[in-house]
Amino acid sequence: MAQVNKIDSNCTNLRIAEEDSFKVVSGDEVWVPYEPNSYDDTGGEITTVSRNPINSSRQRKKGVVTDLDATAGFNTDLTQTNVADLLQGFFYADFRRKGEEIVTDVTATTDLFDVASTTGFQVNDLIEGQGFTNSANNGLHVVTAIVVDTTVEALGSTLVTETPPADAQIVNVGHRAGSGDIDVTTTGDYATYTSTTLDFTTLGLIPGEMIYVGGDAGANQFVTSANNGFKRVKSIAANALVVDKSEVLMVNETGTGLLIDFYFGRVLKNESVKTTQVRRTYQVERELGPPDDTLPAQVQAEYIVGAVPSEMVMNIGTADKITLDLSFIAGDQETIDGPTSLKAGTRPALVEADAFNTSSDFTRLKLAVHSTTSETPTALFAFLTELTITLNNNLAANKAVSVLGAFDVSAGTFQVDASMSAYFGNVSAITAIRNNSNVTIDMAVAKNNAGIAMDLPLMTLGDGKLEVEQDEPVIIPLTSAAATGAGIDANMDHTMLMVFFDYLPTLAETT
Repeated sequence: MAQVNKIDSNCTNLRIAEEDSFKVVSGDEVWVPYEPNSYDDTGGEITTVSRNPINSSRQRKKGVVTDLDATAGFNTDLTQTNVADLLQGFFYADFRRKGEEIVTDVTATTDLFDVASTTGFQVNDLIEGQGFTNSANNGLHVVTAIVVDTTVEALGSTLVTETPPADAQIVNVGHRAGSGDIDVTTTGDYATYTSTTLDFTTLGLIPGEMIYVGGDAGANQFVTSANNGFKRVKSIAANALVVDKSEVLMVNETGTGLLIDFYFGRVLKNESVKTTQVRRTYQVERELGPPDDTLPAQVQAEYIVGAVPSEMVMNIGTADKITLDLSFIAGDQETIDGPTSLKAGTRPALVEADAFNTSSDFTRLKLAVHSTTSETPTALFAFLTELTITLNNNLAANKAVSVLGAFDVSAGTFQVDASMSAYFGNVSAITAIRNNSNVTIDMAVAKNNAGIAMDLPLMTLGDGKLEVEQDEPVIIPLTSAAATGAGIDANMDHTMLMVFFDYLPTLAETT
């Protein structure tokens, strides 16, 4: 046996699996790989208490183990795919999905995807094929016909017949309206997309959700660029879609001859109704390398079990990557030696994806006082130097006699705070602080025909003490405490909402 003298950090790997119940896995879990830039407080911290009786030797006696605090934390880059599913745990919520279905067969002659369910799909939907062996079956398609719970037919596709991999699927990423069906009207407080035939209530949209309007082809976007781009949905009716956020003031337009594209994604928000809140617990597996260099397959590992998502910190700095600090409070820690196998389950390969950068991937970033009469309120700053958004579930480990570690973890208030530094241009931000104005912030990043949007509908601003230094631009630091958006709109009863767009047109990367 060639026992190693040390284990290098590059020998370690990180995987996380969702538990069946607190601290329990059944062996059929999927151990998802992650790419930590660094670790923070991952492991078990043992507390001991020494015996120190009164005695003439003036010496303590051997102590005893009294407690264990198990935690996990790591920093990772934000990509399109690497943390989306895990964030459901931090939001205590399920994704609100438009339509996703595993495909069992592809028939090229009739452009058909065979599926077990067609729920969430309708004619003229924009769907993306994912995970197919033949690249022609991946990418964007337009639905032309549906046989209920049997097939989805794709228009103008060059599909290739195949029996696809088990995880190949089609995802509803948008909808293409009929020719000349969509107009823009601005007669009310906010701009409205109107239709004579499209029932917007069938698209699965909710108030507060960010969407993208306009496709790459001229026929699939409005002539006036202001009517395209990222928009926030305020209300949905059968033939009217009202938006209350837009990058540019929208104008009246008749969409004669145009087939307008609407793109949407998977929505994740903290749910206000108890019955729709979902607590997830995880096991965090950190491989620690083989202790014997002649037996490289015998890998040591530690497990943080009963890990409940505690805090997510999104870090956005100048000329950098967007990174996330993710932390968990857990019930216990376990270890295995080399000869003992890793816990059972499947271990898929890492899905490669580019990180979002803070220089060229932002297509929208705006802090403004909420307006009741305009979808384009004036921004409180032109440029930021840094932004940090912190989501905190305010967890507390539950301790008890006869339990080493925690027998459960309790959740507190869903709390979101933000801090930022901006270049000072005028006193509007200071005025908003003094007036205790209703403030909102949203942002969107896009690259490689996909993207992520985030919205905090209602915040209170603080700080605002100007930083004035010689030969430097004046900087205004701001803090903010987010609250439920019900204070401005009863239908926006969430504090934070994110949208993961599986597909966006190239146009979205420039607007």
